[in-house]
Amino acid sequence: MNRHRPTAAALSRALSRAFSASASAAEPSSASASSFPQKLVTRSNFEAALAELRRHVRAADFVAVDLEMSGVTSAPWRESLGFDRSDVLYLKVKHSAEKFAVIQFGVCPFRWDSSKQTFVAYPHNFYIFPRQELPTIDRSSYEFIWQTGSIDFLARYQFDFNACIREEMLSVCEFEPNWVISGISYLSRRQEDEALRRLNSGDEDESSATCYNSKDAGDIPLVAMADILFSERMKNRLSEWHDWLLQPRNREFQFQGSSNDSKQKFQTLFFMMWPAVNLIGFTSHQLRLIQLVVRKNFKDLTYVHVKGDNVFSQHLVVYTDSKDDRDLLIKEVNNEHRKRAEKKIQAAVGFRHVVDLLSSERKLIVGHNCFLDIAHVYNKFIGPLPSTAEEFVSSVSKYFPHIIDTKILLNTHQVLRQRMKKSKTSLSSAFTLLCPHISLSFAALESYVKVEVEVDDLRSSSWNSGAKHDAGYDAFMTGCIFAQACGYIGIDFKLHSPSESLAENEKLQKHINLLYLSWTNADIIDLTNGNKVTASVEYSQKKRYSNVVFENVVLIWGFPSELKARHIRECFSKTFGVTSVTFVYQMDPTAVFVQFSKTKLVSDFLSLMETLEKNNDPISVLHPLSELLKGGNTRAATYETYKQICGTPISKVLFADQAEAFGAKRKTDFVESSKTAMDTQEDKNPVSENSVFVDLLSAPWGEKAAQAASNYAGKTKPGMIDNLENDSFHGCLSGDEILNSVYAAEETQLVRTS
Repeated sequence: MNRHRPTAAALSRALSRAFSASASAAEPSSASASSFPQKLVTRSNFEAALAELRRHVRAADFVAVDLEMSGVTSAPWRESLGFDRSDVLYLKVKHSAEKFAVIQFGVCPFRWDSSKQTFVAYPHNFYIFPRQELPTIDRSSYEFIWQTGSIDFLARYQFDFNACIREEMLSVCEFEPNWVISGISYLSRRQEDEALRRLNSGDEDESSATCYNSKDAGDIPLVAMADILFSERMKNRLSEWHDWLLQPRNREFQFQGSSNDSKQKFQTLFFMMWPAVNLIGFTSHQLRLIQLVVRKNFKDLTYVHVKGDNVFSQHLVVYTDSKDDRDLLIKEVNNEHRKRAEKKIQAAVGFRHVVDLLSSERKLIVGHNCFLDIAHVYNKFIGPLPSTAEEFVSSVSKYFPHIIDTKILLNTHQVLRQRMKKSKTSLSSAFTLLCPHISLSFAALESYVKVEVEVDDLRSSSWNSGAKHDAGYDAFMTGCIFAQACGYIGIDFKLHSPSESLAENEKLQKHINLLYLSWTNADIIDLTNGNKVTASVEYSQKKRYSNVVFENVVLIWGFPSELKARHIRECFSKTFGVTSVTFVYQMDPTAVFVQFSKTKLVSDFLSLMETLEKNNDPISVLHPLSELLKGGNTRAATYETYKQICGTPISKVLFADQAEAFGAKRKTDFVESSKTAMDTQEDKNPVSENSVFVDLLSAPWGEKAAQAASNYAGKTKPGMIDNLENDSFHGCLSGDEILNSVYAAEETQLVRTS
């Protein structure tokens, strides 16, 4: 899929196609338009669906999950690249989980039915949306990126954006349609804890229920004649109400305003067990003046502000006949507010109740290429992602102790690899190959594990295929693949007891809690201990950049746009020698990675670059690296700087812009230490190919270049240069080819199901 810089026009077209594709979608129901039976859940039916899901999860043998997001990467350079170290890969996944939203969450419990010798699946498809329910929560938690490519991609697969974003409801008063957010909102555990902390500490905003007595309010200078007249009028009206209240007779009484302020009135009522007047139709400034009047003139009246559900709010003046009575009023108001606030916080938890259910039941969680999914679950429903992969996996295991990735299972288990016959292990391909009786709806052979679907107590063994990249259906496919894979590796479900845990099955032990940190690089991480796992010898994927030496890598950005990878390599070959560079990788039009053959060449290059930038003499102008430095914007740094840039929350499409926003420069202290290391190395090895560039700094380029080339040629074995030229730069792509590979991302990569 094309990943060029998204424009406003592209976003508009993508959104238009997205909503056109879902405009005719029906209300949430138990079946999708493709007739695949699943429970579609939005805000309106969430509570009932959650109660039903609890029952199914508790009885399940395992639970398959799948997520759909608003995007995957914010820039080409944030893709998983072949030279990315494992800690950098985690930072890229972290950035993706922090910047994009989860818009659909598929949960599909699977239960083995021994009476019918079949698995029963209960697919649920939740539409979720990060709506801010509590004003005290940081608003940045609800900001996210829409990737135009992802919107377009999901729209082509008939994703129902309407069910996620809007739902039609009738206005109670006017019986006219109103649009409300239909996606289920949520709070993470961290956000819930913060909201409760603020409630306990009393650190709340003006929406709280509050009693204002004589010590609470400050003075408002009454300067304007209108304020003075209004305050006097309110004093008289409250005095009249106060005197009437103390008279020993029983009759109805209500203060109404005059004809020119008929919307303003005092309404007598009981607040809890105290007599009070409800202040209706007053502005916030007028209410503040009334509060001041009460404080100055009435010792037995208390101003109370109660913020209720939605926009309902009450401003009252309450009568108390003693200090103890007033203290009791304040206590009751605070208790009532606390109950209301706790209820509101609990309601705002929303979809996280589903995640808490999966965590508390400690079931085996099954996903497909699901490291990014798990990172999203942590970030959205637990708390901010830790800064390192080691901290992340240590924390994840506390909440989800048993996770299995079907993609790893298919790629690393010898029996399953033979069964796949070198076919693609994308979700849809694996489902078609391993579960043809389900995907193609034909009679199952003895070797196939049978699966039935149950929704709303209706059970079926025949249905049409669902839509790919629909989270509920993808979760169902993932669970079917796992169930069939278990059958192939020797797990006999006919002997399976409900009390047995699949997570403890010895045939699965070496595959549980292993996730692909990067499918592209075949980097596997163990959630149990955070260690990076070396892929089994059974695994046949060959890493393109398997021999990266990160200490030998330098990052260069900001060079002239006409330079491509091959031109940059030529500059280094002329300067340091033909064998000085192992590969040049162009991550985007503004930046490249260069791996030197020796670590010392990194410091040599950074020192030389600094020298050439300072000088403006013929040597510098004619130097081979001058083409790279043209324009004065070229910057260079080590791999560690690249890691730091990947760890920033900034989102720029081009790497050079990202580095500039980050403030990355060449490290002066590193350059100085590099010079020291260079001097030491020269003392130990006075004659080496690296001496070539030292000569270049001490004399005119034309004279020394020929001498340096002659010296180097004398030390080169016959045929070496020809062999290197014919070796396609040791397997490196040309600049154009690499750029094409960066921007032409396949659909399966976008949705993480490759």
